[in-house]
Amino acid sequence: MPRLRYQNPVHPHYFADPYVWRHAGQYYAIGTGPAEAAGEVSGAGGATVFPLLRSPDLVQWQPAGHALVRPDAALGDTFWAPEIVQADGRWFMYYSVGHGDRSHQLRVACSDEPLGPYVDCAQLTDPADVPFAIDPHPFQDVDGRWYLFSARDFLETVDDSGAAVRAGTALVVHAMASMTALVPGSGRTVARARFDWQRFAADRPMYGQVFDWHTLEGPFVVRHDGRYYCLYSGGSWQTPSYGVDYVVADSVMGPYVDDAPGAGPRVLRTVPGQVLGPGHCSVTVGPDGSSRYLVYHAWGPDQAARRMCIDPLEFTADGPSSPGPSWLPQHR
Repeated sequence: MPRLRYQNPVHPHYFADPYVWRHAGQYYAIGTGPAEAAGEVSGAGGATVFPLLRSPDLVQWQPAGHALVRPDAALGDTFWAPEIVQADGRWFMYYSVGHGDRSHQLRVACSDEPLGPYVDCAQLTDPADVPFAIDPHPFQDVDGRWYLFSARDFLETVDDSGAAVRAGTALVVHAMASMTALVPGSGRTVARARFDWQRFAADRPMYGQVFDWHTLEGPFVVRHDGRYYCLYSGGSWQTPSYGVDYVVADSVMGPYVDDAPGAGPRVLRTVPGQVLGPGHCSVTVGPDGSSRYLVYHAWGPDQAARRMCIDPLEFTADGPSSPGPSWLPQHR
């Protein structure tokens, strides 16, 4: 099969937090559009939340409507980072909804078709227990069991092992009792922020205190050679320090090891003057049926919009890596 020819961005419009999956010979993408990010989605007339795209080859993308019928307005006006999977003959979309950047919950919507419409069908986290939960990532292990990775806020600055960590948003995993419910009490910490490059904001007022706030978000798990690599994005999505790094485990529930030297993200990072803040990735298989591709968003030099990009994901003796982010024509 011919190698993939492309040039980033592969879609010219705002399309953040891109999640891509392949079904019946077609690629589909769903993401956070400008209206979802700004809390300005329409509530009238069918599915109006989360833009959808369709492609025959991972490169040429066309709009395919919207996925989610707007749920109860009391849940909030900002909708972020959807992901879609098929199970038990139905399609399930995991997403977060809330009020700006201070209150978000995880929910799931259901459909009989991959492009929807999706109708909200269950709450996964309660803001009374977890005030801020975002970026749900459903993962099916080789034994068929499902798990949900996500990001939530932590205020403690020492982890369970006694090691120093940074207050902020970080990664967790839960076992799933069904496609619409988590196993109570199953949550485990996947990774906490430890490095300066993961800083979201200094002197940030949160929960009645002021923090040097750090962020790990956008988890996506890839199983390779029997190990589980949890890719994530760290830092502030609006700054050049934002990029993609990873932690690794021998079991899907961990413990996950972070052996990064701390100098910055190792998988994707800013190329000054060309690509800024590449992050929030998903992974899909290329048209050849074997090559893996990162699908991520990035800013151009003008920082006008977060647009969808692709680049190969490779595994070396040192772990996952990518030749991206790229901005010139590619032939891979």
